[in-house]
Amino acid sequence: MSEPPAITRTNPISLLHRIMTMPGYPQASGMRVVDAAPGRVTLAMARRPDLMQFAGHFHGGVITGLADQAAGAAVTTMLPEGRIGVTVEIKVNFLSPADGEEIIARAEAMQSGGTIGVAKIEVITQKKGVERLCAFGIATMRAVDLPAAAPTPSADDTR
Repeated sequence: MSEPPAITRTNPISLLHRIMTMPGYPQASGMRVVDAAPGRVTLAMARRPDLMQFAGHFHGGVITGLADQAAGAAVTTMLPEGRIGVTVEIKVNFLSPADGEEIIARAEAMQSGGTIGVAKIEVITQKKGVERLCAFGIATMRAVDLPAAAPTPSADDTR
């Protein structure tokens, strides 16, 4: 039996899909990976009543959670094998209500070093096929060792 391939920068989408299906906020909130490449990750989340605030827009905490997950993923794709980015600080500016059918976070690693990485994030609300910027942010991530219980991509994972 062969060993599963190592988690590397050339296989970021496989690791991200596996992390997103583990128990926790990303899975419970319905986040999904749209695209991933070294230094860039796009995540999305469909509208659900439990993710809305009282006026029917995506809650600011939900928007920030999606931005945070995308930023961490973008930085992680730039780190050495066996390392992941965890949040040290995140700043989000809200520009307009997120009132679409889904929200999309597009994150790009701006800097990734041995200890600290920085990512910028745009969060888009999509309504009837039209995209509108609803928030943007910047996140600082700390590189830590991948926990032993974290998923590893399998040889047959083609995502």
